[in-house]
Amino acid sequence: MGIIVADQIIMGLILNAGDAKQHIYQALEYAKKGEFTQSEEEIELADEALLEAHNLQTQFLAQEAGGTKTEITALFVHSQDHLMTTITEINLIKEIIDLRKELRAKKDK
Repeated sequence: MGIIVADQIIMGLILNAGDAKQHIYQALEYAKKGEFTQSEEEIELADEALLEAHNLQTQFLAQEAGGTKTEITALFVHSQDHLMTTITEINLIKEIIDLRKELRAKKDK
């Protein structure tokens, strides 16, 4: 596979981070309803999208390490911000879902 244009990588980062965020919030909605199987499915989709975003970021960094310098644009900064906030939100929402599971288990006893 050849070098992908930086703008394509940046847009891929934004799109995949957005997909991950959409799936993790859907997982939370399912968890609120006690639909934990569906919630877990959405978490898996969020993790897959996040992994794809991370892979694109790694590819971008590898290209730069290999000598292909890229101008730092507002779009690049936005992609990094979007990715990092998505990672944070996913981590926090997973904890919230775990707490909901614990509460449901205690309630069902």
